Amino acid sequence: MKFLLMLILSIFMIPFSISSAQSSSFSIPGPNGNLSGILNTPDNISEFPLVILSHGFTSSKESDVIVAVDKALTSLGIATIRFDFDGHGESDGDFQFMTVPKEIEDLKTIYKYATSIEGVTSISLLGHSQGGVVTSMVAGDLGKKKIKSVVLMAPAAILREDAIRGNTQGAIYDPLDPPEYVELEKRGKTLKLGRDYIKTAFDLPIYETAEGYRGDVCIIHGTGDRVVPYTVALHYQHIYRNPELHLIPREDHGFSNDIDGAAKIAAEFLSRHLK
Repeated sequence: MKFLLMLILSIFMIPFSISSAQSSSFSIPGPNGNLSGILNTPDNISEFPLVILSHGFTSSKESDVIVAVDKALTSLGIATIRFDFDGHGESDGDFQFMTVPKEIEDLKTIYKYATSIEGVTSISLLGHSQGGVVTSMVAGDLGKKKIKSVVLMAPAAILREDAIRGNTQGAIYDPLDPPEYVELEKRGKTLKLGRDYIKTAFDLPIYETAEGYRGDVCIIHGTGDRVVPYTVALHYQHIYRNPELHLIPREDHGFSNDIDGAAKIAAEFLSRHLK
């Protein structure tokens, strides 16, 4: 009996297996120059779902949130693509000329590339911050026949209101007559946010486009987010059909209090709706 008990305990103490993945970098032509990305596919699996991960404003494919979600998904045997929008990271382009409509076209280019990958059975989208806005609008454009499921992490739909007020993350301007560019201080760097970004954001149909998506949606937002208030998540909740909403108490915009916990919520939702 003692031997049997020890055997049972030893079985339960064996760690859960974590799927390994093959990682490869790619660069493909985009609407505004080459787009740089990383593709992770599960080992020893011939068919698999894939999730495209979109980073936020002034960020990159190496952002803490995107990397954490990437790791959580690949551990579950789900393929991923994380990439840099034009003017960010290793992709071509100049940040000054970046706009949300251009990022929408970038994501659609990555989607088209993903459809050409051998073994992909379905494609889902996940976006953080401005990448969440882009994700929601692309999903609304393409529909649930092309996009299996969607996750929005602190989606920054407030960017339209920011442009109308003439205040984008502390940069003040006349929204009716914006200058050639305004300067932003980000991570010790001075970035130029161009006139086209402000003009296109001013009347960007974010929710109007996003509500065209009728598939499975998960929204994750922190109630302590001072960059994008969690009321934006509540607005998204109202335009979708039975979305899964996670409001994380006191969490900030980058989910820095428990980034792995936020990534786990996203990965588990996608795993349930992909397999």
